[in-house]
Amino acid sequence: MGIFDFLSGQFIDVIHWVDDSRDTMVWRFQREGHEIKYGAKLTVREGQAALFVHEGQLADVFTPGLYLLETNNMPVLTSLNHWDHGFRSPFKSEIYFVNTTRFTGLKWGTKNPVICRDPEFGPVRLRAFGSYGVRITNPALFLTEIVGTDGEFTMDEISFQIRNILVQEFSRVVASSGIPVLDMAANTGDLGRLVATEIAPKVAEYGLSVPELYIENISLPPAVEEALDKRTSMGMAGDLGRFTQYSAAEAMTKAAMAQNSAMGAGIGAGLGMGMAQTMAAAGPWGQAPGTAAAAPTPPPPPPSEHVWHIAEAGQTSGPFSKAALGRMATDGRLTRQTYVWTAGQDGWMHAGDVAELAQLFTVMPPPPPPIGDAP
Repeated sequence: MGIFDFLSGQFIDVIHWVDDSRDTMVWRFQREGHEIKYGAKLTVREGQAALFVHEGQLADVFTPGLYLLETNNMPVLTSLNHWDHGFRSPFKSEIYFVNTTRFTGLKWGTKNPVICRDPEFGPVRLRAFGSYGVRITNPALFLTEIVGTDGEFTMDEISFQIRNILVQEFSRVVASSGIPVLDMAANTGDLGRLVATEIAPKVAEYGLSVPELYIENISLPPAVEEALDKRTSMGMAGDLGRFTQYSAAEAMTKAAMAQNSAMGAGIGAGLGMGMAQTMAAAGPWGQAPGTAAAAPTPPPPPPSEHVWHIAEAGQTSGPFSKAALGRMATDGRLTRQTYVWTAGQDGWMHAGDVAELAQLFTVMPPPPPPIGDAP
């Protein structure tokens, strides 16, 4: 085998790139001494672009396809070196493969709150986060502006800069949109498209585009969210007086469930007194303090009068009212030893032992004095 056959075999090349990392944007083809044989095969797959850099200058850009590296296929490189069509020796160049597919699932978020003027709440501070995608649309510009001589350029090296641009434009768009905070959740799609449109010219300066941008959440500071929750609860409660009474009743119920402990009993008693004061101040059910009552509260019904039964000689009679028993005591038909009974009384009792009837016998005058002793 001759020396020329040996050199020809040494410089035979099949140049291609297969990436499994999912985050590599640019990769430089590694060749010892950067020597590439004239007529070598270059395979550029879909979602890739190949860039030739010769002696520090960008020479050619190859789109997807199969190429033989010859002078008629590399017009720029040929003009740079003034090669004729008979040149057959190896040449020294650098080949950079550029991934032109979408890089998706990238995260963004506001590091500090964005101050906006809300038409309902006034000045508010907003936070937001979401995801976005990036694609290399101009491989030559991206290589010259961002990558430089980096042999393996990943998405992490440019994502920080893109996030800064994205957050800056999001802050400006949201602050000038005039959309109320309560309506932003319904307009996240429009806001995302508007922000993506605004950042397009800036990322295009790097040879990039943002084909998709999603706003997953727009939130308020915790203190503002707590105040908003209270306002929402008050709106759902409706009548504040009735809501206060209902809350007190619920608290009493929970305290009663803990009645086995002295603390639970004390809490229940305290809440009961507080509820009584609240209801007394509020007036009738649902009436706010300080408002006139629609109608006076009717007085309670008078207590029912007891009626009595009498037992004499194994027979019962009655019922008799207290007034009737008083007349019977005056006539002598009712004495202290007469058995009487009324509803709620535990068995028959002597009339003189019943406190309610004992007074019937004290009003009777004593027997008259003897005739001889009269004054």
